[in-house]
Amino acid sequence: MGSFSLDGRIALVTGGGRGIGAGIAQSLARAGANVLVADYTDQLAEEGASAITALGRRSMAIKVDVRKPDSVEAMINAVEKEFGRLDIAVNNAGVVSLGGVQELTFEQWNEVIDVNLRGVFLSCQAEIKLMRKAKFGRIINSSSIAGKVGFPNLAHYSASKFGVIGFTNAIAKEVAKDGITVNALCPGIVGTGMWRGETGLSGLWADPGETEEASWARHQEIFLPQGVAQTPEDMGQMVVYMAVAEHVTGQALAVDGGFSL
Repeated sequence: MGSFSLDGRIALVTGGGRGIGAGIAQSLARAGANVLVADYTDQLAEEGASAITALGRRSMAIKVDVRKPDSVEAMINAVEKEFGRLDIAVNNAGVVSLGGVQELTFEQWNEVIDVNLRGVFLSCQAEIKLMRKAKFGRIINSSSIAGKVGFPNLAHYSASKFGVIGFTNAIAKEVAKDGITVNALCPGIVGTGMWRGETGLSGLWADPGETEEASWARHQEIFLPQGVAQTPEDMGQMVVYMAVAEHVTGQALAVDGGFSL
């Protein structure tokens, strides 16, 4: 294989039906991988899988609830039955909500921790079991710049994403001699649901009388040395790199336009 070729590799992306996950899945496919798309509804999974087959790669849509061990196990069993192995796993499924620490509900805390952190644990556990059979694997867990720097109104989200980084670093050391690397991807400011719209951060943090669009533009300038938001395709480029890199493991790599410098 060429240095950045994934020809013949079998990849799985959770939360791969839209947004960052879709960008990652399609980047893997363009690099040559067959990409299985898992998401929490049949529709999202099928939309993601259709985008992969349109790129000329094999795919499969899998409905999964990453909070539930039985659902995650069924996902990995489906991968093994269909393809016999799993080379690359991108654990990208995640949720976000906004609220100050005193306003956060017990249910909001649990939902974010359950999906973002427990979901990564359960997925990694099942994936490593399959990858150890082949003595090869690349696991990429989605964290965030909010896993490196705390954001107001996102304490629960930051807690989950800081947790992903610590978990990733720890298990990378456990599987380091099994041919498996484990890294975390830390997206910066991407124009998806967490940021955009009146209920996103750019809406919440708008100055009096400022439109959401103007707030979005202003916050790109405030936070990003490059002054430009990142894209799902930017995240896909980093994932492709982590999928081919043999000696990069236990890292939390940011794609954030210089925010975390």
